[in-house]
Amino acid sequence: MEPARKQLEFLATENQSEIDPKPAPFDVSPIVIQGKDEEQKVVTLKDAAKAVKNEQEMTLRDAIRKYPQAIFSFAWFSASLIMEGFDHSFISGFISFPAFQKRYGVEVSPGKYEIPAEMQSGISNGTQAGEIIGLLICGLFVDWFGSRWIMIACLLLMICFAFLQFFTANIDMYLGAEILLGIPWGAFQSLTDAYAVEVCPSTLTPYLTMLVSMFWSIGYLIGTGVLRGFLKMTTSAAYKIPFALQWVFPIPLAIGIYFAPESPWWSIRKGRRADAEKSLRKLRSKKYINEEELAETVVIMEYTHQVEIEMKLSSTYWDLFKGVNLRRTEICVWTYSVQVWCTALVAYIVFFLEDAGLPTTASFDFGMSEYALAIVGVLVAFYFVPRVGRRTLLLYGTLFMVVTTFVIGLLGIPGTVSHPSLAYTIGSILLVQYFVYFIPIGPVVFTIVAEIPSNILRSKTIVISRATYNTIALIKGQILPHMITASSWNWGAKAGFFWGAFMLIILIWAYFVLPETKDRAFVELDILFKNNVAARDFKKTKVDLASETFIQSES
Repeated sequence: MEPARKQLEFLATENQSEIDPKPAPFDVSPIVIQGKDEEQKVVTLKDAAKAVKNEQEMTLRDAIRKYPQAIFSFAWFSASLIMEGFDHSFISGFISFPAFQKRYGVEVSPGKYEIPAEMQSGISNGTQAGEIIGLLICGLFVDWFGSRWIMIACLLLMICFAFLQFFTANIDMYLGAEILLGIPWGAFQSLTDAYAVEVCPSTLTPYLTMLVSMFWSIGYLIGTGVLRGFLKMTTSAAYKIPFALQWVFPIPLAIGIYFAPESPWWSIRKGRRADAEKSLRKLRSKKYINEEELAETVVIMEYTHQVEIEMKLSSTYWDLFKGVNLRRTEICVWTYSVQVWCTALVAYIVFFLEDAGLPTTASFDFGMSEYALAIVGVLVAFYFVPRVGRRTLLLYGTLFMVVTTFVIGLLGIPGTVSHPSLAYTIGSILLVQYFVYFIPIGPVVFTIVAEIPSNILRSKTIVISRATYNTIALIKGQILPHMITASSWNWGAKAGFFWGAFMLIILIWAYFVLPETKDRAFVELDILFKNNVAARDFKKTKVDLASETFIQSES
């Protein structure tokens, strides 16, 4: 023990010339990791610092070459989001299907059927409620059983609940099936993002987490295409076949996920060092397994976990709102909500274009174009995020949405009914917004929310953030139709003033509260938050692991 103590004292002294000379605010005694099945191990900060440096200097090409299995494993997990997007496209899509309306709706005029408005709202809100339940349950069970088994269990639940949907006898039974399906969908939303961060090096983190947004769009694109193909069919097969297609995905995904490695961070949190090493070996290409690098990676993971233990963090929901972690929870919750505020009017592109003369039958074709644009937007984001940073992109993206949304509000003052050309202009602006949203906002939010939380509370932080997102989206879904439609509040495009004001508030909040996480190891973020470093100073602050101190660069 004494040699280790002297080594740490030497390391702290050796780095003192580059670090703020004030006394270290934390105890610099040796970090001892207690494993369940191993002897106690003294973590050397020299190895930890080397691991951080190696990861930060890793190029994208090196990361892809060294961690192909991590990418492949993430692909299996993220395929669940393609499936979810595919399923989600059915929620509102079938409401306009003549065959579905005739089977489950009410006759409003001779030969014409529709699903009652209150039932349409119930289906949409019920799905959101089911997702919130699934998120909260997932946050509990993933700490006990790990990501793999929870994902497999949710895929099997999907198979069961899809049976209810396929054999539904009435609209109330269909509503119940949608609520139940929301439970595994909610789990998919949190598991994928957390898994991406925990199985790959930081070089790959922004790319994989942004793919979460892309895979959702791919699912929606495929689902909308399937619906478009069955749109003119008048028999029950118009909705039965798409329902049945939901059984195609779960079993192959469950098999692939079974063979995927568990998160090494989860193993570290459970004190299973050997399992963490085993997962790291599986995540790396055999050709590039370096025993020294592997040991250093385990050391930095153990050290990061120990720093969080010293911060008295545990893995309960209550800990999200205690001490320094309250700040991290706030950042994630409000960052996720940006997606709601910035897409409020985007969902009504077709509404405004119909005012300008777009045929209703073209809505499915237009929807497919939207999802294709979303995929292209994420690919563009791949270029900017690692170069510009998360905070900068989100700020500029939100600023763009604020300005253009206020412009939409101004265009709504004369009225789109009497000025169809303004409706077309508004629809065009919304289309541009939709594309731009998927560059600096949509995919970037997933990266920020995955990187900001502590490792101990990552899954639960993502769960609470996504649950808040769903709650806000549920409220938005209730009031927005009233704002837009002429038979209710009749705000029309003037609703842009309301949503633009909320976006402006979020923009101001982000400027003062949202930190930059680019090129930061998890342990560095822990130390920065632990020392209450201001958000705008994260980018220019240097961290010393040996003494857990920091110094702010003048640049």
